Amino acid sequence: MEGAPIKKESILRTKSYAFGVRVVRLSQFLVGEHKEYVLSKQILRSGTAIGALIREAEYGISRADFRNKMSIALKEANETEYWLSILKDTDYINEKLFRSLTDDCVELIKMLIATVKTSRKD
Repeated sequence: MEGAPIKKESILRTKSYAFGVRVVRLSQFLVGEHKEYVLSKQILRSGTAIGALIREAEYGISRADFRNKMSIALKEANETEYWLSILKDTDYINEKLFRSLTDDCVELIKMLIATVKTSRKD
C-alpha cells in the first residue's frame, strides 16, 4: 500500500500473530482446566481479531480503509486487555501469566496507536 509504513506492519503482523497463538492457547487452557466457556470465547474473539484486522488492513482498498482496520484492531486490543484483567481478578489466570500476556497486548496497543497516528498524516 502506497505510503504505509511497511517495516512497522511487518513487525506488527508478526507480533499480532504470535499474540493470537498465545490467546488461542489461553482459551484452550481456560476450557480444558477451568471449564470456562464464556470468558474464553470473549478473549479468543478479541485477541485473535487483532491480527486478522492487521492482515485485512495490509490489503485495504484505500488509506482510509487501512486506517479504519487498524483503528478497529486497536479497539480489539484494548478489549483484550480488559478481558485479561477480568481473568486475573477472577483467579482464572495467575499474576505471572497475566503480566506476560498484558505486556504483549500493551506493546501491540502502542504499535497500533503509532500506526493509526502515522496513517492520519498526508
